[in-house]
Amino acid sequence: MTANLNDKPLLSARNLGKHYGQRLGCRDVNFDLYEGEVLAVVGESGSGKSTLLGLLATELSPTAGAVHYRMRDGETRNLFDLSEADRRFLLGTDWGFVRQDARDGLRMGVSAGGNVGERLMAVGGRHYGRIRDTASDWLNRVEIEPERIDDLPKSFSGGMRQRLQIARNLVTHPRLVFMDEPTSSLDVSVQARLLDLIRGLVSELGLAVIIVTHDLAVARLLSHRIMVMRQGRVIETGLTDQVLDDPREAYTQLLVSSVLAA
Repeated sequence: MTANLNDKPLLSARNLGKHYGQRLGCRDVNFDLYEGEVLAVVGESGSGKSTLLGLLATELSPTAGAVHYRMRDGETRNLFDLSEADRRFLLGTDWGFVRQDARDGLRMGVSAGGNVGERLMAVGGRHYGRIRDTASDWLNRVEIEPERIDDLPKSFSGGMRQRLQIARNLVTHPRLVFMDEPTSSLDVSVQARLLDLIRGLVSELGLAVIIVTHDLAVARLLSHRIMVMRQGRVIETGLTDQVLDDPREAYTQLLVSSVLAA
């Protein structure tokens, strides 16, 4: 994959940390993310990768550090200084968040078209016909029959729900998308199809993506760079192929070898 990188980072984390009482969530995380770049955060359960994602998406408040984001007007702002209204606007327009369980990322009592259309309304869409046409087009792009536009997500399979969640998130052409184990709850054959879809859309739209995954195959397929976390700290980072083919740290070597032995 070839990233279309801007000279200035889109997102920067500096000395970012989170403690839960005496328990460490993550500590001293530093990185830059550029437009068009996909960063995979990997590690075993409890490594801190989900805490980090929650901080970056402003769903958690940090104990230490800052996250700076370059807004569409070019101004760089600390996300934790934003008002609640500004934060919600970012989450509803400029960012996407693909959840591990699609039920957490969809409104299950709203039609497929309504789920996609809500995001369009958040960026000013008001013409019902145009919203419906755009929703239909996006359903088709994520391989859901447009005829199912009025069906509820609860009538969809797990793979279809994830594809609907992707359409809901990408319809506003966000610049940054967070993904939390987007394929882990799906059958292997469904996973492969969904990963192909994600890879194609990310490349086509030039998205910046931070994906949390325990699956190194997913990281290799989708990401340009990789961060390996253990016990709340980033222990290794670099180009994905470089880290996975020639890991420097013993823990990363263990992760890679366990995949090869599986």
